[in-house]
Amino acid sequence: MKDSVEKAVVLGSGVMGSGIAAHLANVGIPVLVLDMVPNELTENEKAKGLTLENKVVRNRLSEGALKQLQKQKPAPLTTKKNLSLIEVGNFEDDMSRIKEADWIIEVVVENLDVKKQVFEKVETHRREGSIVSSNTSGISINAMAEGRSEEFQSHFLGTHFFNPPRYLKLLEIIPNEKTDENVLTFMKNFAENTLGKGVVEAKDTPNFIGNRIGTYGLLVTVQEMVKGGWSVGEIDSVTGPAIGRPKSATFRTLDVVGLDTFLHVAKNVYDQVEGEEKELFDPPDFMKDMAAKGWIGSKAGQGFYKKIKNENGSEILELNPETFDYQPTKKVKTSSTDEAKQAKNVSDKMKAFVYGEDEAGTLVWNVLKPVLLYSAEKCGEIANNITAVDDAIKWGFGWQLGPFETWDAIGVEKSVQRMEAEGETVPAWVKEMLGQGNTTFYKSENLYYQRGNYEKKALNEKEINLKSLKDDNKVIMKNAGASLIDLGDGVAGLEFHSPNNSIGLDVLQMISQSIAEVEKNYKGLVISNQGKNFCVGANLMMILMEAQDNNFFEIDMVVRKFQAMTTKIRYAKRPIVTAPHQMTLGGGTEICLPSASIQASSETYMGLVETGVGLIPGGGGNKELYLRHIENLPQGSNVDLLPVANNIFEKIALATVSTSADEAREYGFLSERDHVIFNADHTIYKAKQQVLHLYDKGYVPPRPTKIPVVGETGYAAMKLGAKTLQMGGKASNHDVKIAEKLAFVLAGGNIPKGTLVEESYLLDLEREAFLSLVGEPKTQQRMQYMLSKGKPLRN
Repeated sequence: MKDSVEKAVVLGSGVMGSGIAAHLANVGIPVLVLDMVPNELTENEKAKGLTLENKVVRNRLSEGALKQLQKQKPAPLTTKKNLSLIEVGNFEDDMSRIKEADWIIEVVVENLDVKKQVFEKVETHRREGSIVSSNTSGISINAMAEGRSEEFQSHFLGTHFFNPPRYLKLLEIIPNEKTDENVLTFMKNFAENTLGKGVVEAKDTPNFIGNRIGTYGLLVTVQEMVKGGWSVGEIDSVTGPAIGRPKSATFRTLDVVGLDTFLHVAKNVYDQVEGEEKELFDPPDFMKDMAAKGWIGSKAGQGFYKKIKNENGSEILELNPETFDYQPTKKVKTSSTDEAKQAKNVSDKMKAFVYGEDEAGTLVWNVLKPVLLYSAEKCGEIANNITAVDDAIKWGFGWQLGPFETWDAIGVEKSVQRMEAEGETVPAWVKEMLGQGNTTFYKSENLYYQRGNYEKKALNEKEINLKSLKDDNKVIMKNAGASLIDLGDGVAGLEFHSPNNSIGLDVLQMISQSIAEVEKNYKGLVISNQGKNFCVGANLMMILMEAQDNNFFEIDMVVRKFQAMTTKIRYAKRPIVTAPHQMTLGGGTEICLPSASIQASSETYMGLVETGVGLIPGGGGNKELYLRHIENLPQGSNVDLLPVANNIFEKIALATVSTSADEAREYGFLSERDHVIFNADHTIYKAKQQVLHLYDKGYVPPRPTKIPVVGETGYAAMKLGAKTLQMGGKASNHDVKIAEKLAFVLAGGNIPKGTLVEESYLLDLEREAFLSLVGEPKTQQRMQYMLSKGKPLRN
């Protein structure tokens, strides 16, 4: 077996097969995608005079999947450039090419006999030592391996990706009885370190871990809806964010997954279990009737919900399962829902419902209790420990807390007493744990209960947990908005923890203080955090309130501090490395741009978006993006900087946001000194290693230099671009005013083209433009609208 995957083959080009191929290409692995040869021509092919022997016909399915990849939303590819790493072929002409692959992934129809036939062909062509896996969502791995050679079986396992493969973190790896331990270890490490997945080892049982517990939980909720006479919308209103689960809650999730897919997954368990459990996995008749009608969810245009257009625009209706009519969506509102809304964390939300003495509380308890009991009952059968169950549900279904973490959150002792009072049978091992005086499944985040003892969870060395470091008294200094933490090895880490990780005076102060501390006592600084988003920008509410009070002196002071802070990041004596993830907008991007290096999670969405609220970047972002674009250009008066300025002008004026870190590189937010990290849990580790690398090389900060600008010539060209957008109906008068201010800053004002200016000069222009725009009534309207509606106003 090789110690890396340099090429892969995907067998099957459906939604999952092509999605897996796209993800492999995203991480830089060339992949060959094969599918069946069509047995008849399409009308279009007949019109072109093609025959069944033409290559374009024989590769139609895989070629069509490749084209579909470019249209899908959300995009499976981090950049369309990755298409160059995907080849297509078919099972008849190209099967012999699987000998080129280090990893062969089967993603054909979920039918055991079909899969076994595929693996029989694979064995005649594969290279000894290559890994073979199935992406099955629940078919037995051991059954698939029957009849294959021992060498094949030792290199065979299940690799169950969750859809869509690029975005969902969970990868269940399921060994068969003869899988070589070295193969299993390699695949776990490869999946975590290269594919960026959260890996859970599952036992070879029906639907493995995620779909076994997740499907059960969805069915329990559906049954409770029927039993309690609740509506689809009412159920979703209390089974989503209200209890720490995704916005899609229960029925929107089923619409996204597809009812056809869900029924198939449920049937897989139904066919393999007995008794009471079998009954639980038999969906209600109305769901089967929906599937028969084709009302299977989003891909069919209707399912549990249906979007219609009326005189008020558009409206989302919910299905009445009794009448099959679509009706206005309802929500549950009780004292429990009110209390949960006020709760500061998911644990308190759960308690508000579980111990709330009203109908909403009863509903949540009735859907939560069976899931906790079922998870405890099946844990030893489907997984090696409780952490595998919790991680599978968090990473695959988007719950903030897994079943056992949920149980801890609501209180194990108290809830078990209630369960038993209601006649439930609590699994013996849970009672045994309580009998030993242990009242929680977890003693800390990584210390979990296992067979009478607490064991430490095995973690990848590349996972640095900031909460654990803070619990271990590693905080160097902190204030309300941020903390400076000792990451070890002479590296400090700055974590934002302000509301939404926004940048206010407290964060600005802590960044400046941290840089001073690091320059004295540390090798370098990592700026990152483990919140939902890296940073969504400056504290817009604070700026708006000061503007409405005409307190422009205060705003000027804040902008000066922000500019001074980003300048300190650029010229710090020690390397400062930023590690952004998810939303990295406005001020978040401005913090990253001047850093010595950016170690960005693959799912990093970067952009200077201030025009959306009627402003331009005010923290040095215009200057820093310009510097990044010109830093590797040849020096001299012959270099035409106008295309560069126009490119930056367009990106900022249109508030362009990258849809991935790869795209951020294409847009110029990332450069050669930056890297893309596919496992978001590893970004802080990678950033720390980059700090040490730069320090060991004898890091020297850049020297302040004068900057060449495009001057009045460039200013005129950019203004013309804004006017052109307006004439095309794509920009309002206020958009043009903002764009002209931006153009003036980027051009360096009305000075001759090619003039060399100081950085402070550009910062002064930026600050003046920012302050003039923040006083505009239409800008304040945009700011107000963004704060109240969460989306931009075009006025």
